Amino acid sequence: MGRTERVLAVDAETTERLRSLWSRAQDADGVGAVSEAFRMAVGPARDGVVHLLAMDDGGDLVGYAQVAAAGTDDAVAELVVDPDHRRRGHGRALLDAALGEGTRSVWSHGLLPAAEALASSAGLTLTRSLHRMARPLTDDDRADPALPQGFSVRPFVPGPDDEAWVTLNAAAFASHPEQGRLTVADLRERMAQPWFDAAGFLLLEDDAAGRVVAFHWTKVEPDATPGQADGGRTDDVRHGSGRAHGSGTDDVRHGTGRGPGANADEVREGVGEVYVVGVDPTYQGRGLGGPLTALGLAHLARLGLAEVDLYVDGDNTAARRTYQRLGFVDTSVDGQYSVPPTSSD
Repeated sequence: MGRTERVLAVDAETTERLRSLWSRAQDADGVGAVSEAFRMAVGPARDGVVHLLAMDDGGDLVGYAQVAAAGTDDAVAELVVDPDHRRRGHGRALLDAALGEGTRSVWSHGLLPAAEALASSAGLTLTRSLHRMARPLTDDDRADPALPQGFSVRPFVPGPDDEAWVTLNAAAFASHPEQGRLTVADLRERMAQPWFDAAGFLLLEDDAAGRVVAFHWTKVEPDATPGQADGGRTDDVRHGSGRAHGSGTDDVRHGTGRGPGANADEVREGVGEVYVVGVDPTYQGRGLGGPLTALGLAHLARLGLAEVDLYVDGDNTAARRTYQRLGFVDTSVDGQYSVPPTSSD
C-alpha cells in the first residue's frame, strides 16, 4: 500500500504535485479537494501545521492530508486521495495519521459517500454542516440598494483600515471557530493573493459615529477574466483555520470571475463570491444584513459575472434566511466530522 510521510514544510516540486493531485480530485468529485486556508498553508513551515504525504510503493504521491492547529483542542484536518488510487487503504492511512497528530475533526467537501463511510469507519460523527448557496446575477442586480438612514459605504483602504477591520471582524465572529481568529497577518496574506481587489471590499460606516460597523468582502478569481481561457473556478475556499465559513448574524464567502467594466448588454460569464459579510454585534438586528449583501451583489453584477455563491453554516438560521430572501438556494453541503467527546473532555 505504500507509506505516509510526515513533513512540516513542502518544497516547490511537491507543491506542484499536490496541485495536480487536487485538480484531478476536483475533476472526479465535482467539488474542491482542499480549502483556501489549507492551500495557503502549503509551503514553508507554519506553526501548528503538519503535512502528511501518501506515497505508493513506487514513490508516487497518491494522497495528501493536512492538520491545522496540530497539538491543540482545535486541531482540524482535510485529506484527499488521487482518484486513480482510491479503495487501496490510502485514505484510512492518512486519516489515522491525522488522528495521530491529535486531529479532533475532519472536513468532507460535498459530503461524498466515500468520505462519509471513511469517517464512520473511524468512529467520527457529523457535527457541522456548511451550505454552498448560489443564485444568478442579472442586470437588475447592478444598482446599489438604498441604505438605512445614517449609513454610507466606501471601499476598504489597505493599511489604514487593517487594524480596525480585524477588530470588527473579531467582534462580528466572536463565536466562529475560524473567521473570528483572523489576525492582521492573516488579512495581509489574503490581500497579497492575486484575487484581492479593495474595490470589492465594502465597508459600511455609521456616519454619526464616524466608524465602520459592517462590511461585505467579495471575491473574484483572476483566471476567469475576459480573454483568458475557460472561465471556470480554480478551487474553493471553505474550511480550515483562518477562513470564513459563514457564521455570525450576517456573514459568508467564494469564486471565479469576469473582468471589470462589463456593460449591461454583454453576455454574463463567470462566478463571483460573497466572501465574508460581518456586522458589529451592537448593530445587528437593525436591518443591515440585506442591504449590505445586496451592495456586494451589485458590485459583482457590474463586473459582468453570471453567478454568485457563498458558504454559510447550516445552523446559522438568520443568515440563511437573509440569503434565501435574496434568491440564493442550496447547491451542495460540506460536513465536518468530529471525534466523539470523552468523559475527560
